[in-house]
Amino acid sequence: MTDLLLSLIVDYGALLLFAVTFLSCLAIPVPSSILMLAGGSFVASGDLSAIGAIGGAWLGGVLGDQTGYIIGKTAGGAMQKSINIAPKRAALFKKASDLTDKYGGPGVYLSRWLFSPLGPYVNFAGGATGLNWLKFTFWGVLGEATWVMIYVGLGYTFADRITEVSDILSNASGFLAAGLVTVGLGLWIRTTLKKARANHRQTK
Repeated sequence: MTDLLLSLIVDYGALLLFAVTFLSCLAIPVPSSILMLAGGSFVASGDLSAIGAIGGAWLGGVLGDQTGYIIGKTAGGAMQKSINIAPKRAALFKKASDLTDKYGGPGVYLSRWLFSPLGPYVNFAGGATGLNWLKFTFWGVLGEATWVMIYVGLGYTFADRITEVSDILSNASGFLAAGLVTVGLGLWIRTTLKKARANHRQTK
């Protein structure tokens, strides 16, 4: 599918980037990152305008975030049941809920680009848990701008090495997401142990 989409990007650049970033924000598996990299390389070669590539990808991401938030807000219970059927998705939703509970708006921002595997689930969790819409929107818009500028910019800069850059970014994103979960678990264990020690001292 990736090869087909790449062949269409010159003719349908902005529209195609809009579509894939929109769908990716709803946890639909499409190669949005590599297509943004490709979009940047086509900007470098003069086959695609920078405004079209950046604007299409950014607008798709923003509207995808809003759609995910609305789904979480209006159908949170049914969505949670469907997610729980797949253990991997259920784990991602739990991590996303923890991220929004702990960090709020900045957590939304980081999930757009730094911890991007959690991004769609942060959208759902934000709506389901009642995260303030204005806060969600502000940080989401800012995060999507960061995401798009990074990927289109890297595609423009490394136009002849798209596949290698995509692999590096994909591996780094997964590593950082795992690292976030590990740090969060470590902090939870530390807090729990402190409370247990304090209670033990009080009972002496």
